[in-house]
Amino acid sequence: MEEMKRTHPVKTAMEKLFQNKLATLCFFFLIAEIILVLLAPVIAPYSYEEQDATIKLRPGIWAVVTAETDESSPDYDPQELYVPGHILGTDNFGRDVFSRLLYGGRISLMVGFVSTFMGLAVGVICGMLAGYYKRLDNPIMRVMDLLFTFPGILLAMLVIAMLGVNTFNTMLAISIWSIPSFARMVRGKVLQIKEEDYIMATRSLGAKDSRILLVHVLRNCMPIIIVIATMRMATSIISISTLSYLGMGVTPPMPEWGGMIAAAKEYLWKRPSLVFVSGCAVMLTVISFNILGDKLRDILDPSLRD
Repeated sequence: MEEMKRTHPVKTAMEKLFQNKLATLCFFFLIAEIILVLLAPVIAPYSYEEQDATIKLRPGIWAVVTAETDESSPDYDPQELYVPGHILGTDNFGRDVFSRLLYGGRISLMVGFVSTFMGLAVGVICGMLAGYYKRLDNPIMRVMDLLFTFPGILLAMLVIAMLGVNTFNTMLAISIWSIPSFARMVRGKVLQIKEEDYIMATRSLGAKDSRILLVHVLRNCMPIIIVIATMRMATSIISISTLSYLGMGVTPPMPEWGGMIAAAKEYLWKRPSLVFVSGCAVMLTVISFNILGDKLRDILDPSLRD
């Protein structure tokens, strides 16, 4: 009798993921981005707050110095010259944009990961309790419905207005916004799982509810949790960028992509690259998380397909 070869589910999922070229590109882009921002103190050529008023609003490495741009030329403008070492140019305070982009990515991704984890932890617990215990279903889900009545960004702004503007309060506000989404999706999955035969058999053998929830229910909810968490990362990054743009997120001089866009909007016509660079960082990161989450949805939980 031939032995059945069992493939680890994570290995199977990764193999399926790498069969999609776009999802593979997004995966490696995010890995490279995370490595770059983690190594920001090593890679960044300057401190994110180091200023030099003599090189304010200089263009990046794309600025070409031609023969006509000499001091005798009527078109000569020293503000249009590239300063060696500042590959993405400088901002209105003469700070290196590339360095601030790396450090800003650390803040954006940190807030995204932490707020998603905080919302996931509370939302999963609420969803599992609501789905497994009928008597808790109505009160828990009514609270979730109450949170759903507030537009997400307004709810986050309300929390920050009450607690004050700082990075931790911003993460807390975004995580509160995330809780209802996790709770509702997990509750629906638990309602389906708890009616399965193996759950009834486990219960009949005398297993405690805590063991059933942690060992059997949670394990079978992991695919949907991973999918929602990946997509929620994109929403969290947009949220922190929006709040920082409005002045309710990360406080200056600490860089954050949304805050960098807000500071650069005053110089949109003179130096549009300041907005473009930060905006592209947000856009590419969010798109990558969304595409990766969509592909993981198809791989880990085919029942969630449209």
